[in-house]
Amino acid sequence: MAWLILLSLLLSGTIAAQSTSPNREMAFAGGEKLVYAVSYKVGIVHSDVAEVTFQTSLQRLGDQKYYRIEANGKTYPFFNWFFNLNDTYISRLEAETLRPLDLQIEIREGGYRVSSGYRYDWEQGKVSTFFFNHKRADSSHHVMTLQEGSFDALALFFNLRCENIDSFTQGEKRTLHMVLEDTIRTIQYRFVGREKKNIKDLGKFNTLKFVCQLATSSGESFKDGSEFTLWISDDRNKIPLYIESPIRVGSIRGRLLHAEKLKYPLDSMIR
Repeated sequence: MAWLILLSLLLSGTIAAQSTSPNREMAFAGGEKLVYAVSYKVGIVHSDVAEVTFQTSLQRLGDQKYYRIEANGKTYPFFNWFFNLNDTYISRLEAETLRPLDLQIEIREGGYRVSSGYRYDWEQGKVSTFFFNHKRADSSHHVMTLQEGSFDALALFFNLRCENIDSFTQGEKRTLHMVLEDTIRTIQYRFVGREKKNIKDLGKFNTLKFVCQLATSSGESFKDGSEFTLWISDDRNKIPLYIESPIRVGSIRGRLLHAEKLKYPLDSMIR
């Protein structure tokens, strides 16, 4: 789960989820594919250990159109002996509002396997979540009250790309909320400014740099919470290009490997 939380928290901290207006400019379209390498760095050792893929399709069920988002993270074969990870997340978002309808999760990490899911009821302002551990055959169920813009990590990943970046003031702090299995966690973030950033194997880009921080598990304080830094493409696609999170020993990093069927030209790339 850590790979998606890393990517999604960082993207979540970039753009405030203040609107579900159908008049927002969509930053993506059906058919888009984003692929990231996740690496671990300690001292002079820096290795790519896993790959994360996001695929988007526009589908219809009866009269309802929705985006189906599938995210998969898995370790490279060389590292399977150390930590075999193969996680899949599948989300459905209303096509016009981008509100999440549901989320299905399958976690396979070594001998650990967990299924979980989220179902949203926006009329009632509630989200129901379940968690099932296959090995211990135990489960849990929670119902939580939603605020407008309280989304799970995968819904945030795509929803927040569609907000207006021009509303930000350099150095300004904002907060938003992320739905997890049994709680809603607060994220604080600030816009650092524009920066040119070199992305390995892709080249140099004009980027928007953000720093964000996840509140402690109690949700009461950001002290000793997790901090992340994110660079997104300074264009209409708003693609996360590079992310970095310090950990107790070293750091975890993610970078874009390639993108397919983007809705807009990648104008942020410096030719």
